Amino acid sequence: MITKNKKVSVAYELRTQKDGEIVEKAGGETPFVYICGYNEALPHFEQNLLNLNEGDKFEFEIDVDNAYGPRNEDMVIELPMETFQGAEEDMLKVGQVLPMQDSLGRRLEGLITENSGESLTMDFNHPLAGQHLYFTGNVEKVEDASDEEIEALNAPKCGSCSSCGSSCGGGDCGEGGCC
Repeated sequence: MITKNKKVSVAYELRTQKDGEIVEKAGGETPFVYICGYNEALPHFEQNLLNLNEGDKFEFEIDVDNAYGPRNEDMVIELPMETFQGAEEDMLKVGQVLPMQDSLGRRLEGLITENSGESLTMDFNHPLAGQHLYFTGNVEKVEDASDEEIEALNAPKCGSCSSCGSSCGGGDCGEGGCC
């Protein structure tokens, strides 16, 4: 049964409309695997799978507010082309997703939505922001997570304070204030 500290493998299909096209699929050779209770999946995804057993089928919806939230137009920004000095030209095309970092050192991914030649317009919303999520699938495997797997999930993550859950007051790894 799926409970905290269980390693879970699921096959699923994700749609943004109940009978819409599949936007993501996991299963077969690449199931979605997570350890329950460690925020490796959306909280409402985990909640909908709690207490299911190996072989159980599932179908549920997660509303916008409990998925990736509403789209935030403040997360669509225009950046001057000099921000991307040294980047290969083919990486700066509309539709490309670029790894970026904000002023606090947090990693973000931005989708290029416009290239004027002088600047890039980038959308930093999650690709599924503003969408209801509809999952259908089945539980493939439920087993105890190893002590090593749980320990790795509890280990500090390097990066900004928000990435390791600390309230270090702005310090970062290597500065002695976090992680």
